[in-house]
Amino acid sequence: MMTVSSLTQQDGWPENSLSNRGNGIVHIGVGAFHRAHQAVYTQQAMLAAGGDWRIIGVSPRSTDIADQLNVQGGAYCVVVRNPVGDECQTVHAISRVIAAARDGDAVLSALCDPATRIVTLTVTEKAYGINRHTMTMTPDHAAIAHDLADPHHPTGVLGLLTEALRRRRDADVAPFTCLCCDNLPENGVVLRAGVMDFARHIDPDLAGWIDQNVHFPSSMVDRITPASTADTYETVRTMTGHDDACAVETEPFSQWVIEDDFPTGRPAWEQAGVLMVDDVRPFEHMKLRMLNGSHSLIAYLGQLAGFKYVRDVMADDDCVAIVRRHMAAAAKTLTPVAELDFAVYSDDLIARFKNPAIAHETRQIAMDGTEKLPQRLLAPARDVLSQSDDIATFAFAVAMWMAYVHKLVATGRGDEISDPKKDAIISALTGKDNAAAIYAALVALPALFDPQLLAVPQWQQAVIARLHIIIEDGVISTLQAELAGKIA
Repeated sequence: MMTVSSLTQQDGWPENSLSNRGNGIVHIGVGAFHRAHQAVYTQQAMLAAGGDWRIIGVSPRSTDIADQLNVQGGAYCVVVRNPVGDECQTVHAISRVIAAARDGDAVLSALCDPATRIVTLTVTEKAYGINRHTMTMTPDHAAIAHDLADPHHPTGVLGLLTEALRRRRDADVAPFTCLCCDNLPENGVVLRAGVMDFARHIDPDLAGWIDQNVHFPSSMVDRITPASTADTYETVRTMTGHDDACAVETEPFSQWVIEDDFPTGRPAWEQAGVLMVDDVRPFEHMKLRMLNGSHSLIAYLGQLAGFKYVRDVMADDDCVAIVRRHMAAAAKTLTPVAELDFAVYSDDLIARFKNPAIAHETRQIAMDGTEKLPQRLLAPARDVLSQSDDIATFAFAVAMWMAYVHKLVATGRGDEISDPKKDAIISALTGKDNAAAIYAALVALPALFDPQLLAVPQWQQAVIARLHIIIEDGVISTLQAELAGKIA
């Protein structure tokens, strides 16, 4: 856990103590999470141990965040929402931001600079265009299709990394290390597979060079970071005396676990509280299944029951009980690790979700369901079935996702579905009005449900039974029946 210090200066930005530090990291995806997480850790590491590790940010789509941060010299505030009061810190780890949509050449120049030794990424699961089932790129992904056709002028993640590595190889410059910081299982392995597949399609020799020379460590990240609101900006104005269009808010808790595999160097992240390990997987599975899985359950429960924020869901005793049940079931699918106490972790999660100072919208968490379900809910459900344990909580969570997207389609609000498979979901659900038909339509979506899971009749029966009750009686009645053990 890491907390940040208070900022009390009232007349302008505080002095930038990192202004004499050089750049060493390019980060793709300068969203709120990066600004509240990796940038904070990197600043703390440089303050503790020095090093030229400032960050050049890349905004893949938006030009606004680049313009706003550059006007502020890369500086911005992080508001930490505590139940007992807010804290604020100014972050100077980002030196500048490049808007890729406006200046693709500048992005490649930064990636090819010999000073750049690490490229970190938080672009969300869907931006990679990698099929996790086949561990290959998705050729019809818009950015990948563009970059395959014009690999020397890339716009997507895989294309940018591959072209930059090609140029570094040709210039005899050591490759950078690629550090994925998105919520993907074994994210380094996934990113490596995507880059390798892309490179094989355009230059097999380059793919061989990447295979031998480029490192892709995995990482696990954790910090709840809601979307900034007018209240965020007003809090910063009150606490610091200046306006900050790039301010972010977050919770006190923060965690970063990284596979320590950086042949050309890295910041002293361990001095900022990062756990540097040989194997990230036990920590990753715990977080994906206990935290992220519960978050998805909370999101769909909230959307169906009319709870706007996570804290609203967690103010209901029955909702807390169902979330605790889910965490306990998820924990049973995990391999015990000496450093991890799943019961303590569960209690910490409940406290974090209940934090009244965090306004984390259930709608935000409900986005991109088809990207999140496989690792958060479907993989543990498969493991539970193999152990002959109770699958009720996973069936309930998946049924809620199905009810959620069906409700939007059935009420003519299909365009509100924020998911890379939105069009396929709308097409599949149009005209479907009963649980069995809805289930059949959604499990038929390509590259989503594990065939091993679908082959078990118990799974189908459990999901359809819960989906039927949600549609007929509402999610709260289903939740209560679930807790009472009345659903087979």
